[in-house]
Amino acid sequence: MTLDRFIAFAVFALVASVTPGPNNAMLLASGVNFGLRRTVPHMLGVTIGFALMVLSVGLGLQGVLNTVPIAYEIIRWGGAGYMLYLAWKIATAGEVADRGTAKPISFLQAVAFQWINPKAVITAATAMTTYRVTNTVMELMTLILILTGVTVLSVTLWAVGGVAVRRFLHDPRHRRIFNITMAILLVLSLYPLLGAL
Repeated sequence: MTLDRFIAFAVFALVASVTPGPNNAMLLASGVNFGLRRTVPHMLGVTIGFALMVLSVGLGLQGVLNTVPIAYEIIRWGGAGYMLYLAWKIATAGEVADRGTAKPISFLQAVAFQWINPKAVITAATAMTTYRVTNTVMELMTLILILTGVTVLSVTLWAVGGVAVRRFLHDPRHRRIFNITMAILLVLSLYPLLGAL
């Protein structure tokens, strides 16, 4: 990979990772509702899950989904249902957290979520079709390492941002408004996934 392509891809990865999307909204909400320590499994799940998805796309999963359209539909509709469930969990997190029974998204839930996150899927497909010139394992691993490094930075920024915002949300009404807003943004992020109906 040439230096020019490396820089171009790093900029693409940074912009794609840091800009708002479902992962970032959920990490922000988790930072607000659960703090940084309890959000770490979620952060690791996003990072590792996204790297595994990019690896799978790079190894040809996209071609398999193109030849078996029903598999894509199952992922699309199952993913939409799961995202609605997560939006409900975020919207009601303040109420449940007040009773001490709320739990942040787990590592495995965050890993699985990458497969239905429209922004992550689009980023992975774009990375493999736009920036991958050769079909070598070395180039694939280089792209994954760049994406993983940028993802670590992004998930940390969003979770820490949630912890910072938490200081201003001591009033349960304000936290409820924040959680409902994050849930609505998560539901709106379904548009790329379901917009082609």
